[in-house]
Amino acid sequence: MNTTKGANKILFINTLAFTFCFAAWLLNGILVTFLVDNQVFNWSGVEIGWLIGIPVLTGAIFRLPAGVLTDKLGGKPVFTGLLLLCAVPMYLLSYANDFWSFALCSLGFGIAGASFAVGIAFSSIWFPKERQGVALGIFGAGNAGAAITTLVGPKLLDYLTDGKTNLDGWREMPKIYAGVLVLMAVIFFLTTKNKKPASSTKSLKGMMAPLKSIRVWRFGLYYFLVFGCFVSFAGWLVPYYTNVYALDLATAGLLASCFSLPSGVIRAFGGWLSDRVGARKVMYWVLGSSLIFSAILIVPKMDIYAAGKGIMAKSAGTVTDVSATYIEVNGIKYPVKSKTDKLANVDEGFHIFPVKESWQEVLVQKGDEVKKKQLIAKGNTHIFFQANLWIYAIIAIIIGSIWGIGKAAVYKHIPDYFPEEVGVVGGMVGVLGGLGGFVCPILFGYLLEGTGLWSSCWILMLFLSAICLIWMHRVVQKMADKATPQLVDKFEKEME
Repeated sequence: MNTTKGANKILFINTLAFTFCFAAWLLNGILVTFLVDNQVFNWSGVEIGWLIGIPVLTGAIFRLPAGVLTDKLGGKPVFTGLLLLCAVPMYLLSYANDFWSFALCSLGFGIAGASFAVGIAFSSIWFPKERQGVALGIFGAGNAGAAITTLVGPKLLDYLTDGKTNLDGWREMPKIYAGVLVLMAVIFFLTTKNKKPASSTKSLKGMMAPLKSIRVWRFGLYYFLVFGCFVSFAGWLVPYYTNVYALDLATAGLLASCFSLPSGVIRAFGGWLSDRVGARKVMYWVLGSSLIFSAILIVPKMDIYAAGKGIMAKSAGTVTDVSATYIEVNGIKYPVKSKTDKLANVDEGFHIFPVKESWQEVLVQKGDEVKKKQLIAKGNTHIFFQANLWIYAIIAIIIGSIWGIGKAAVYKHIPDYFPEEVGVVGGMVGVLGGLGGFVCPILFGYLLEGTGLWSSCWILMLFLSAICLIWMHRVVQKMADKATPQLVDKFEKEME
């Protein structure tokens, strides 16, 4: 089947609009960090997590109705209306003066996140089944809009505030974003042609029927991880880098954009790969890799002092001599390891693995009486793990890219299993994924408060990756058993 005439043009406009919506959707990751770092507002880590997550919540909640409306009315009126609607609270954000006004405006412009469900449904209808993986992967590359905000945002804020000398200048930023959304709405309306799927004639109840399938919710859990957590870290990495590695906002934004940009762009490759080798195989690789890299990133920067190997007297007696290098008891010399300056400037070097130093501290004096197995020199160990910035950043970029491939693989499943309900099913899966983007920053905030460790956010990633991988593998096993029961029976008989 050939591609529908005009499909590539529609895909391009859809992707462009989604890119700007995504950039607006994740504005708070940069803006909130800037306002807190410069003491414009005194918000706690939990409040920061809420403000980063609130727009994501709105985008998640509205994905299902946006998908349903797109299946019913077509993408042109829905996408145009959504862009115009988001521009209003985005503009009003420039007048926010406290947490609640900021949160309310964020709740409004967060509807921009629902653009994903609109674009997925509107793009898929223009392409045949065998090309939908690539098409939806290309559309999903609009996730790179996160990189626009994290890369350009700090520089724009610096310009608008005259090098941070006029901090109230931040209020111009939401106005600029609102203007871009209105401009994109005009372009979208003038350059696209509307089209509806065959299911547009169904009743609302009939359109919602696929949501009874457990498969939809399983796809949603996958998307909770690969998309929701991607969105979370696109915003969370900015305060992460500024706090853990003491980077300035511009550098932190640059590294955060290095996480966001490849993940968005590589999504197109994920769609192509899913078309070629199958979405299930791709998901096995994605979830397994996510599990491994999350486990690596859990380990925080550490500077630990702990008890080490000490020296115990082999027999009772009198201490006859004590020096910096040994202890002598009744003629028996016990070598003592002295402390050095090995780790004095350890953070200035480049270390992949933990480095340590062990030494012993003498506890006795000449003439002391000691008992057998008495501790005469205490052991000390100093362990330093640098959690090197560049290694951390590279691994973060890799896991973000892996999630980007996973995002395409998840959505490749939808037109395969629900070809006439892409908007509804894609919207519901998007809701669950978007909820991940809302819930995770808040959980990150509570994990940070509870553990005192910024790296605790990766514990949640490890947990989610494991659940998704186990659930998918169990389903695949059941499908294989159902498809080939005779092989299972034969295998069980041979094992008896």
